[in-house]
Amino acid sequence: MPQSAQILTTRKGIGIKVRPVAENDEKNMQRFFYGLRPEDLRFRFLTGMKEVSAERIHDMTHVDHQSTETYIAFIEGDSVPVATAMLATDTKREQGEVAISVRADHRAEGIGWELLVFVSRQAAAKGLRVIQSIESRDNHDAIVLEREIGFKAKPDPDDARLVILSKAL
Repeated sequence: MPQSAQILTTRKGIGIKVRPVAENDEKNMQRFFYGLRPEDLRFRFLTGMKEVSAERIHDMTHVDHQSTETYIAFIEGDSVPVATAMLATDTKREQGEVAISVRADHRAEGIGWELLVFVSRQAAAKGLRVIQSIESRDNHDAIVLEREIGFKAKPDPDDARLVILSKAL
């Protein structure tokens, strides 16, 4: 069952309301992903795509809220999503994978940082021991941010274009 929204404050003093998605958030998610640049979509999904399919958005909004959670973030007082985050756990519920996207017009405001810290806390509260992110080597901003938060980077043994960043919780 989705929990209520939480207000996070970025380093720039911006309040963001973060909550788990609900099944009726498909339009919000469509609006969010429609506003992303092709490069942002490539970094988020690690594949080239022009748009996120209705089926994928359906899957992102119809989650079990246990092994998979999708969060949606809004600037406080606004109804347009500015970021999303996904946390998916392994079957043993020891490790989680995180993926975050922030709209380009809201970068450098600390939203990605706060969302990653928030998702890390959620992962720890679920009892996970490790959280990881898989990034394109070209996604320098995300790699730097994750390292600043304490993630360690290593090459993906199966794909030289990717980096696996992980952090013990």
